[in-house]
Amino acid sequence: MDKFKIAIVDDHQLFRDGIHSLLSKQDNFEVVISSENGKDFFKKLKKGILPELLLLDLTMPEMNGFEVLLKLKKKYPRIKAIAISMHDDGNYIMQSIRGGAYGYLLKNADEEELLLAIDTVLKGNKYFNQEISQRMINIMSLEGVSPKKLSPKEMEILKLIADGQTTKEIAQKLFISTRTVETHRNNMMKKLEVKNTPELINKAAQLSLL
Repeated sequence: MDKFKIAIVDDHQLFRDGIHSLLSKQDNFEVVISSENGKDFFKKLKKGILPELLLLDLTMPEMNGFEVLLKLKKKYPRIKAIAISMHDDGNYIMQSIRGGAYGYLLKNADEEELLLAIDTVLKGNKYFNQEISQRMINIMSLEGVSPKKLSPKEMEILKLIADGQTTKEIAQKLFISTRTVETHRNNMMKKLEVKNTPELINKAAQLSLL
């Protein structure tokens, strides 16, 4: 029986070796590429070593995982990628999905979940566990609020508010009245559908406005 060819790209050798060892115990998998960064991975692809599945770290030097996903989609669309990251942040998850990842696993996932994710993706399906799916739902609901709604002046004031500056300090810095600062603050709270300044800063951070 032909084995499924798998690539592992991660800048931590211990992690790569651990995954390699785990997959080597499986009769139907063969690790054909083990790379410490995206550049090395694509060099090996050019040599004609083409895996069916890629297990991909996101935060790496020399071409990070997001860059790998985008290049993979353009040049090697048949290779399915599963992002494996220590980050459970919704923005990381959504950026991976938009980049073309078929799945997203946290690095604390156990062997059973890893094998389930690989099997699911190799069958042509997407894999996201309940925790990741919930974070995806949360970030998608937040994206209903378009960051474009905030004007350049509001963005400027928002960053000063997040820096802890008072209304008076912001007014002096921007040469506007305190009333104008408060008007901008109130408008931003309405646009982002929040009730107070802490909520404004929190939601702005979730939307990657800060």
